[in-house]
Formats: sequence, C-alpha cells, structure tokens
Amino acid sequence: MKSVIVCASVSHGNTRRVADSMARVLDAEVVSPERADPGELAAADLVGFGSGVFYGRLHPSLTELVRALPAGTGRAFVFATSGLPELPPAPFTRPVVRLLRAKGFSVDGSYTCRAFDTWAPFRLVGGIRRQRPNAGDLAAARAFAERLRDGQGPAA
Repeated sequence: MKSVIVCASVSHGNTRRVADSMARVLDAEVVSPERADPGELAAADLVGFGSGVFYGRLHPSLTELVRALPAGTGRAFVFATSGLPELPPAPFTRPVVRLLRAKGFSVDGSYTCRAFDTWAPFRLVGGIRRQRPNAGDLAAARAFAERLRDGQGPAA
C-alpha cells in the first residue's frame, strides 16, 4: 500500500511528531505541502493531511494543496493539533474533509489532539498545553493509523 502524509508543522513541531508516529505505522513518507506532488498524492492508496490549527482552521498551505489536487479515488484522512479544544459542531478538520470528498477521495476519518500553543494571548503566560502531544496522544495517533492500515476506519 502506497501511503503519504502531508504535514504543515510550523510552530513547535507538534503536528510533525503526530505525523511521524502515524508514518511509522503506515510506512509512509512525510512531506510538507510545498514539497508534495499533487499527482502522486492523487495516485496514492492512502494520503494523510495534517497541520496545527490557526484561527480555527488548518494551515492555509495545506488547504491550498488540497484545492489543487486532481480528482482522486484513493483513501484519505485528516489530522490536527491545537491548544484549544475542538468544538463538536465545527470540527477543525471539516473544511479539508469536504474538499477531499469533493475531489473523489474516500475520507476514512480524522484525528485531533491537544498541543503546545503560544498563540498571542497564551504567549504572555509562556503558552498552554506545554507537555502535549504527550505519550498518550502519540499512542492514540498510532492506534488510529493501525485502524487505517488494517482497513477498519476510525473507532466508533
């Protein structure tokens, strides 16, 4: 199975740590949105797209890459790290999931976890979630990747 993970990790390396944990399970290469080849992604069996959360959305470079993708028929997943909790009515990953589905990808789920965040007001106190993602978050990311690898989809 050909797997690729596209990861925009620009602040503290939080999202890259999650991507690397998933990549070990999926035997996937991790690339930045700027280095990703849209044609190769559309042809892969499984593609992951992840970033930190910026103002409630995934990184613009990741979203632009997904918009530029040709139609695909493979499987995809989306993941995110954020200092603030995700609101159930508006998941951070929803816009990218919708774009992927519109391109023809089967989206097998998404994974989010909390992470160290030094966004403007939090910088004043040295940031929040300093110890995240932690060992439990990375283990959960690996378990999510194992379900994807084994064709089980996300846990209920």
